[in-house]
Amino acid sequence: MGYSKSDKAATHTRIVKVAAKRFRERGLEGIGVADVMKEAGVTVGGFYKHFGSRDELVVEALATAFKDLDVWEEHTPDMAHVLQNYLTEAHRDAPGSGCAMGALLGDMSRGSKSARALYTERVKRSLAFFGSLLPSRQRSDKRGRALLILTALLGALNLSRAVSDPNLSREILHGVRDQLICLVETGMS
Repeated sequence: MGYSKSDKAATHTRIVKVAAKRFRERGLEGIGVADVMKEAGVTVGGFYKHFGSRDELVVEALATAFKDLDVWEEHTPDMAHVLQNYLTEAHRDAPGSGCAMGALLGDMSRGSKSARALYTERVKRSLAFFGSLLPSRQRSDKRGRALLILTALLGALNLSRAVSDPNLSREILHGVRDQLICLVETGMS
């Protein structure tokens, strides 16, 4: 007995959602296709009924993870909200449901051309979004300020995850967040 198109689509979506979460948690090379398929409740033999290659799964999972960023942006009223909510212990400790740009930053330099292209488009979109949250004064430097904020957020999140000392991790999150808030409130705005 075969599966209906809707069953196949639901299974495909389930596989991509599992991959999106697990890639963020473990990195692109930290989990194999067999483990993703098993967690999605599908045999490994069914992989090629849904994807042409592992890279195709990676790109779809990345696109799905970036949809979470789209939703986050839709509910982000201003730069203060960004700065208060991005560099937190809760976000640091939940890479599987957090920012895919931050979770996969280290993986992208070794990612496929198609994964890097998708990641690049997300970075451009986030830069535009951050720029839209900045005051219009000093318009010529708005992109530079957005770039500084984005790189500081991604760097601080990843550094806080990389260190083994919980106090230093917290200091990185809070220190960078406080410095960015100060910059935005004074010199950058």
